[in-house]
Amino acid sequence: MFSKEESRQLRQEFWTSFGKSFPRKWILYDTKIKGFSFKFYFDTKSALVALDLEDDLETRINTWEKLLSLKTILKEEYLPEAIFEDTYFLENGKEISRIYIPIEQKVSIHNKNTWQEVMVFFNTYMDKFEHFFIDFEDILKD
Repeated sequence: MFSKEESRQLRQEFWTSFGKSFPRKWILYDTKIKGFSFKFYFDTKSALVALDLEDDLETRINTWEKLLSLKTILKEEYLPEAIFEDTYFLENGKEISRIYIPIEQKVSIHNKNTWQEVMVFFNTYMDKFEHFFIDFEDILKD
């Protein structure tokens, strides 16, 4: 069991190590589309990369429909493992729409032995998400 401070330090150490191991500027929030962002998620039980839609419902629906029109391309050419959820609830109860890829292995941010595996997973799958976004950015921004 880790104290809050120990957990905070491990999280900080992981993200610093990830940035040093894979030094690049990720798109993440810089999509130029309101409420459309990419996220890395890693906690004590799982890790995933995600494309989140968090804007008002009308904008979310419009953007979600564009993503659904590209679903076959996304799954066939970029991310066959992608999971589409038009209604996804975050831990805080907020409702969003999300496309994500979870890591299959059991991992924990508190277990340094799983860090390298998660870093490679993050780099591989976020890179594919970003390539999809760059290739179809004009359609998504319309």
